[in-house]
Amino acid sequence: MIDAHALSCDSERQTLLLVDDVPDNIALLSALFQDHYKIRATTHGMRALEIAASEPQPDLILLDIMMPDLDGYAVCQQLKADPRTAAIPVIFLTAKTNAEDEERGFQLGAVDYLIKPVSPVVARARIETHLALKNARQFLQDRNAFLEAEVHRRSQEMLAIQDATIIALVSLAETRESGTGSHIRRTQHYMLALAQQLQDHPRFAGFLNNETLDLLFKSAPLHDIGKVGIPDRILLKPGKLSAEEFAIMKTHTTLGRDAILAAEQQLGSSASFLRIARDIAYAHHEKWDGSGYPEGLAGDAIPIAARLMAVADVYDDLTGRRIYRAALPHAQAVEVIRADRGTHFDPDVVDAFLAIADTFKGIAARLADDERELQRSMAQLEAALAEERIVLGHAADE
Repeated sequence: MIDAHALSCDSERQTLLLVDDVPDNIALLSALFQDHYKIRATTHGMRALEIAASEPQPDLILLDIMMPDLDGYAVCQQLKADPRTAAIPVIFLTAKTNAEDEERGFQLGAVDYLIKPVSPVVARARIETHLALKNARQFLQDRNAFLEAEVHRRSQEMLAIQDATIIALVSLAETRESGTGSHIRRTQHYMLALAQQLQDHPRFAGFLNNETLDLLFKSAPLHDIGKVGIPDRILLKPGKLSAEEFAIMKTHTTLGRDAILAAEQQLGSSASFLRIARDIAYAHHEKWDGSGYPEGLAGDAIPIAARLMAVADVYDDLTGRRIYRAALPHAQAVEVIRADRGTHFDPDVVDAFLAIADTFKGIAARLADDERELQRSMAQLEAALAEERIVLGHAADE
């Protein structure tokens, strides 16, 4: 509970601005309050506005109404209209006794209305009350500002941890196949480039807002997370997969979807980036003509995120060295994707890709795999594959 007395304990050193066109009234008010507050005073409304807007600002204003140049109502109205001074409490101290005058004062934003001559005890009590209320509001504003800043800081920290955890987990999975985590970063940037190119396209503008672009970038690394469930003898096989092996390989889409779905259920809600990641993991092998897997989805039934990943993933697969084949040159990879426009890929996504093919080439060069690291990883993968064959052989003998 907020202690109003504690909040007002500094009132002895807080500042009152006295505004009255009669110097004797200023002198009288100063004598009444100078032992308890710092006093600033003026006999002109315009000067009162200048003082109120300057630093250090007064903590409370005692304002006369009947003044020649700018009356108290006009001063109060301007104070409340200026964001710099709107929060300063205004107490009218006037000889105007009509109820209509008092009502008008409150309508203009005054916190209190005192009739001259006023009892010093009453005036002090009213001032103390409104300063305590002002201090309480300021305390709450400062606390809320601190809490908002702290929530933002912790949210950014959690996002950074989340992103790092995703990359770490997917990098571990990626080393089983390509030997480096560069595939993850390249496909992230390919996805982002495609999304930016399509952001103003009528078919995609409603989905590809700036927030979604960020979520696509965060979600892309999870597209092949299901491959952690594929045996090495299939995932690392240097030759063509048999029909049975390919059927097992295709399950990485459902394994990935189910893993992400389990994470969503654990959270108790569906975070946006997880929904997009689930769409990508499950549907990035679907084809525009319906010949893909796992559902055989066609056309716009395939999630947009998965359509973008399809192009990004195939381009990186074509231009990257794999255990079962050498990399294709950029120009040849472009032609493969162009040839599959309208069959494998959404035609508009291919058109966007063709428009920024040089951007893809630049990303591939900038994030190229380290050749020595790749060779070392290839040797490790071949050793792991040989070991799995030995294990399978022993199991068969038993």
